[in-house]
Amino acid sequence: MSYEMIATLMFSTMLLMMITGQRVFGAIGFVAVVAAILLWGPGGSDMGFSSVMKLMKWNALLTLPMFVFMGYVMSESRLAEDLYKMFHVWFGPLPGGLAVGTILLMVMISAMNGLSVAGMAIGATIALPELVKRNYDKLMISGVIQGGSSLGILIPPSVVLVLYAQIARQPVSELWLAGLMPGLLMASFFVVYIVVRCWLKPGLAPRMNAEERAAITWAERIRLLQAGLLPVVIFGAMMIPFVKGWTSLTEASVVGALTTVVAAAIKGRFTREVFEVATRSTLAITTMFMLIIMAALSFGAVFDGLGAGRAIENFFVRDLGLSAWQILVLMQLSFLVMGMFLDDTAMLVIVAPIYVGLAKALGFDLIWYGILYTITCQIAYLTPPFGYNLFLMRAMAPADFSLPMIYRSVFPFVMVMIFTLIVLMIFPEIALWLPERLL
Repeated sequence: MSYEMIATLMFSTMLLMMITGQRVFGAIGFVAVVAAILLWGPGGSDMGFSSVMKLMKWNALLTLPMFVFMGYVMSESRLAEDLYKMFHVWFGPLPGGLAVGTILLMVMISAMNGLSVAGMAIGATIALPELVKRNYDKLMISGVIQGGSSLGILIPPSVVLVLYAQIARQPVSELWLAGLMPGLLMASFFVVYIVVRCWLKPGLAPRMNAEERAAITWAERIRLLQAGLLPVVIFGAMMIPFVKGWTSLTEASVVGALTTVVAAAIKGRFTREVFEVATRSTLAITTMFMLIIMAALSFGAVFDGLGAGRAIENFFVRDLGLSAWQILVLMQLSFLVMGMFLDDTAMLVIVAPIYVGLAKALGFDLIWYGILYTITCQIAYLTPPFGYNLFLMRAMAPADFSLPMIYRSVFPFVMVMIFTLIVLMIFPEIALWLPERLL
């Protein structure tokens, strides 16, 4: 059997196992270990053990539980409530002002946790009831919360970028800095779309009326504005020492987690229940990610041994005669298709053995390519039929938010994400300028 046929058989078996409901790490790891044993005999089983040892040596992976813990403490202790009140007071008079405030809230939350699911939980529990109470259009509510929550995997400290860094062997610090400007750019595009759409059709998002504005004193406005300093303090306490070289990445993540705990304690909201829920959730998510990465390393080792990456490169370049940019576009399109059925982690571990090496062979910067991948993951979060955020939104929203309506609501925000992706492909310096400037 040819190596190409073996690689095809591995992929098809893995996808079949996922379709039948097997866990991602189980499907990937099972195919990798069985293929290794069949190809190289009993010694092939060592690939699985080697992956475990390699995983244990990645110090940067210690940051993962810290960032997950930050997100859950932020969510469970309701630290975002004051932020949302601030945005409501200051942006309420704008067309779609409360929706704009929701996007800005998500940006703040993203700078403190790095998880899409944390942003979704906060948006659905805090922003959604307020938007419904003020008669915002349901399609607008659903789209804003889902689109805004996806920013968590692009704006540092992004957990997805940490995982990409481990698999692509790129510095996490450069990836974080590279994700900052594109994340803010996408958030700006979201805001522009909301303001323009609500200005053209005011019924979608009623503004704060004059009586409400008059009832809010300037003292109250200033007090709420101070709440906006909280994410700045947490983000600065974590990132400034890291960028300056005073702390390692792992130490910076610990500083961020401790700062979040202290902030919750000062507010009087860091209870035993908050600590227990955050700790249990952190343990579950961290274990899941580690198992997936371990399986991905085994799968990648088998693929490298087969030379499948070089075979695919030769197929695109030599057999089809495609240019580097044509291949890049095809890679991104394949991510969009896979994103309809797989989550971001599954996509990364399935294609990383091929795409990262292929992007490097074609001469593309792997930091820039990591940002393109992450934006495509954001789109995957929102694309039917599988999109994680779609199901999370349905689970958290009231009963009158039907799944078909939730599907329709994300279309404009997916278009904005695709536009941002195209802009970054045309102008790579948007992502690369900050890391080149600071590191």
